Amino acid sequence: MKSRRTLITTALAAASMGLALGLPTAAQAQNYKSEYRMSLVVGTAFPWGKGGEIWANKVKEKTNGRINIKLYPGVSLIQGDQTREFSALRQGVIDMAIGSTINWSPQVKQLNLFSLPFLMPDYAAIDALTQGEVGKQIFTILDKAGVVPLAWGENGYRELTNSKHVVKSPADLKGLKIRVVGSPLFLDTFTALGANPTQMSWADAQPAFASGAVDGQENPMSIFTAAKLQNVGQKFVTMWGYVADPLVFVVNKEVWNSWTPADREHVRQAAIEAGKEEIAIARKGLADAGQPLLKEIEGMGVTVTRLSADERAAFVKATKPVYDKWKGQIGTDLVTMAEKAIAGRKQ
Repeated sequence: MKSRRTLITTALAAASMGLALGLPTAAQAQNYKSEYRMSLVVGTAFPWGKGGEIWANKVKEKTNGRINIKLYPGVSLIQGDQTREFSALRQGVIDMAIGSTINWSPQVKQLNLFSLPFLMPDYAAIDALTQGEVGKQIFTILDKAGVVPLAWGENGYRELTNSKHVVKSPADLKGLKIRVVGSPLFLDTFTALGANPTQMSWADAQPAFASGAVDGQENPMSIFTAAKLQNVGQKFVTMWGYVADPLVFVVNKEVWNSWTPADREHVRQAAIEAGKEEIAIARKGLADAGQPLLKEIEGMGVTVTRLSADERAAFVKATKPVYDKWKGQIGTDLVTMAEKAIAGRKQ
């Protein structure tokens, strides 16, 4: 009897120690999946995909292998339809993701904030939003929408490229067929500029550039170089910085709730660390003095156009009606908060 009592006491002590350390009990461990599915739009050749790889590795290390993550680039869990990613995440088809605010904006209208044309003039403006009260409010909105947001990443400023000619004014865009993501705001913006916006997935876009079915596109320069868009006719780049695309590290709520509090904190810290590293990778060569990445691109036979203040102002003026229309749809209070944060940013 004494021996049995000793065994029970020892088992209870071990269980208590496990809980204190945040280790899963036997019952909890059964709820852990052998593998968790992370959705990404692009692979690890891109900063965005690299961020996913870094997050997965850090989670495995911090949880001592209790949480293993497999990357699914090309939004392959949802047949490549990036605009369905957020819905699939809420439904549990996807366990976790690093998602684009653009791709998720059809389901969460406030994310259109970051796609307002010419809202964020520099990297300090992006940081003022994501790392301040606006970012906290967006996280609260995402939580209410059904996911657990953990950290910010960055896809970068979306610059304009095309296969036809130099673009320095809205008039130069007239009639150009420009591939855009599936966002009504993007359609409105390029229509206002006189272009012919064409919605298609990234997987479909690259063959369309090669065939000449589409004239141009807008994406961060890290996407341009990793996808080698100069090889599919994109010979003209316009650095206009009209929108930037923050990324969000999130987890499905049921998955999140299946983990111990300690493991949740491990996953959160891993996301924060990975987000910081991913942002540094995304800005490399562009935030640095002399923007060496642009010199590298020019060395590939690409014409890079840097707009003057007056040239940029012409684009701002042309898209002002779109900005005003969408300010109301996104939420005037939220946009005004963002404008004030940017005006007060530290340079």
